[in-house]
Amino acid sequence: MNEREKREIALKRAAELKARISDYLEAKDKIPSGREAQAEIAARQRRIMAYFGATEKEWQDWRWQLRHRITTVEVLKELIPLTPEEMEAIQAVQKVYRWAVSPYYLSLMGDDPNCPIRRQALPSRMELEDKLGIPDPMAEELASPAPCITRRYPDRLIINVTNQCAMYCRHCQRRRNIGEVDTTRSRKELEQALDYIRANPEIRDVLITGGDALMLSDQMLDWLLTELDRIPHVEIKRIGTRVPVTLPQRITPELCQVLAKHPPIYLNTQFNHPREITEEAKLACDRLVEAGVVLGNQSVLLRGINNHPFIMRKLNQELLKIRVRPYYLFHAKPVTGTTHFITSIKEGIEIMEQLRGYTSGLAVPTYIINAPNGYGKTPVSPQYVVAIGEGQVLLRTWEKRILLYPDLGSHSLP
Repeated sequence: MNEREKREIALKRAAELKARISDYLEAKDKIPSGREAQAEIAARQRRIMAYFGATEKEWQDWRWQLRHRITTVEVLKELIPLTPEEMEAIQAVQKVYRWAVSPYYLSLMGDDPNCPIRRQALPSRMELEDKLGIPDPMAEELASPAPCITRRYPDRLIINVTNQCAMYCRHCQRRRNIGEVDTTRSRKELEQALDYIRANPEIRDVLITGGDALMLSDQMLDWLLTELDRIPHVEIKRIGTRVPVTLPQRITPELCQVLAKHPPIYLNTQFNHPREITEEAKLACDRLVEAGVVLGNQSVLLRGINNHPFIMRKLNQELLKIRVRPYYLFHAKPVTGTTHFITSIKEGIEIMEQLRGYTSGLAVPTYIINAPNGYGKTPVSPQYVVAIGEGQVLLRTWEKRILLYPDLGSHSLP
């Protein structure tokens, strides 16, 4: 085969590959990220600031954002258009479940009641109609051998430090912990959790979460990380937080100075839709990366929000652009009041099918189902191994080509 023939084969193959993503290339501009919709979001921010009489400096202050969380229909309807049905639903749900949304996250919302940002933040009547959910599907309350601790794995555990969040996501897996008052666990309880870790030398990985771990003060977080650093067998610390998404103003230079003192720190956040990736979110992630924090994302697959392969593909590609590695895609848990968000597992697998091979491997998370009763994360994926025979394997590629592959390692060495 000469060079011209080789080039013709390569060009034909390149055309085939381009055709495979032509539908996505046509659709992706209709799924604007927050950065691409920045002018629209900035206009809404100005309207919200005007309503509260806030300055730009106040808007960028995370404590101002927390003090001005929207928690009533009366304020909400002044800031975004609401249908009578939406207002009635919010008023009914708030009698049972708490809700709050930061002014910043509110500014990301579109006017459509089906906006994916609205659906994550504003109560829906479906929360009251749920007959399938249970309060604690992961049985966390049966996996707490010490105060603040949740332990489901041999070498790692969770410290739950607060029930507070910047906003209360409608799909929250721990909504049973959200009371009428934001509370942080006491120093005494945290000391007991640390004592448990000190007494169990197999624990090498500690996740600080809540609620939202970054609702702790800088001083409390610095103290807790310092105590973990002093435990010889603790190798890494992880932080679970959604503030880069819902309150990026919390990622201050002062917070980053604290985090930079305690490597290695891995921070997992939860971007669920491309619209959540704004310039403010990028700045927050830039600051964290520059402080030496390793960033990952744990999306939740949510009906009506991101259960489309193109939305998930765009989300993960946009995350890589702000240096956040897609890590997990969680199947939504059957938590009381949230089951209207749950998709079929088949749909989740089909979305994964449209990621592998169609985008960078870095943009392909692991699809996870949390086993009932706290038995841990279970990866679920399309089946690429069709059959295993003597000395060979039948494979299915991402293009659905069925190929024989020699299993050379199955033969005994001479």
